[in-house]
Amino acid sequence: MAGEAATGPLAGIRVLDLTSVLLGPYATQIMGDMGADVIKVESLEGDVTRNVTPFRNPGMGTVFLNVNRNKRSLSMDLKNTGARDALLKLAQSADVFVSSVRPAAMRRLGLGYEDLKTINPKLIYCGAYGFSEQGPYAGRPAYDDIIQAACGLVDYHDRADGAPAYSRTVIADKVTGLMCLSAISMALVARERSGIGQFVEVPMFESLVAFLHPEHLQGATFPDGDGKTGYDRVLAPHRKPYRTRDGHVALLPYTARQWGDYLRAIGREDIATANWVTDAAERSRNIAKLYQIVAEATPARTSAEWLALFAEIDVPAMPVMGTEDLLQDPHLDEIGFWPLFKHQSEGEIRLVGQPIRYGSTPASYRLGAPRLGEHSREILIEGGLAAPDIDALLSAGAVFQAS
Repeated sequence: MAGEAATGPLAGIRVLDLTSVLLGPYATQIMGDMGADVIKVESLEGDVTRNVTPFRNPGMGTVFLNVNRNKRSLSMDLKNTGARDALLKLAQSADVFVSSVRPAAMRRLGLGYEDLKTINPKLIYCGAYGFSEQGPYAGRPAYDDIIQAACGLVDYHDRADGAPAYSRTVIADKVTGLMCLSAISMALVARERSGIGQFVEVPMFESLVAFLHPEHLQGATFPDGDGKTGYDRVLAPHRKPYRTRDGHVALLPYTARQWGDYLRAIGREDIATANWVTDAAERSRNIAKLYQIVAEATPARTSAEWLALFAEIDVPAMPVMGTEDLLQDPHLDEIGFWPLFKHQSEGEIRLVGQPIRYGSTPASYRLGAPRLGEHSREILIEGGLAAPDIDALLSAGAVFQAS
């Protein structure tokens, strides 16, 4: 809890985090949970999610609180030469530099990879933005909805449901954030071996195309194939929570044994041993038909009756849970997934827990999400700036320090 020393596998790693909204902050929060010293470098206005409601105090919205813990805030105007030079001084001793600003803008500020490599050859510099710099979409603005449409996700919703739709979570941001975290971690391993840092690019568009298509590439996998894309099981019209007598359940027989036991349990012995059920390839071709059988059977019993039966025959099933249910879930309660945390300015808050568990280097929750500029002075002092120079930056409005 608050005040704990860093114990995670990234303890001792310093990260300069020039990201905002969700993609970068989600990745760097996990780095912070895992022990890294994450310095969140914000504009004088601060991360836009600070003022996404609800909040107890302006500038400390719940979205911001949930992706910015275990970080310190340095608020500065990077267009100011003195502030930029101060950041470059901090970069000399940093291990990782992460930016979600478009590369052309970073180069104009004198904060591109080539600029930082000259002062710190060991630096891992990660650019996480919309599109790769190597293609014709380079430099285009991008947010989660835009990438969901561009990568094919909206189209797959259209194929399955007859209407284009966005996912009900910011999946492009968070998937790319996880890829960003993975890429940085592997670059740190490479640096341990070579002693040299490198540039890492993690674009949203390519990340989501890669995320979607291991299963959806299908016939286009073969250059001489039929070119048909889309994984039939996932796109089957009856692949959805099944209506019971009093609600809905999620149910997924998957193996031949599970399908056979399920079909016998609902009185369909006539097809339980049919080749199109027992043979994996035939079952794949007929999966929409099997899902229709499930959809037609489930209204006959209550959710509790079905869940008891599925537990008895060892077929994967769970109730459809809402967030309110998850806050009371016995499994999540037992593992302490929703810890209460005494935030330094917001009082007691509930955290979204860290799901990764290490046996000897556990994650920790040491610091709540910072107020804008809460740590500006202390960070600049650590970076070697003299007190008069810091005072000059503060007086000029180039750096903001929270009172």
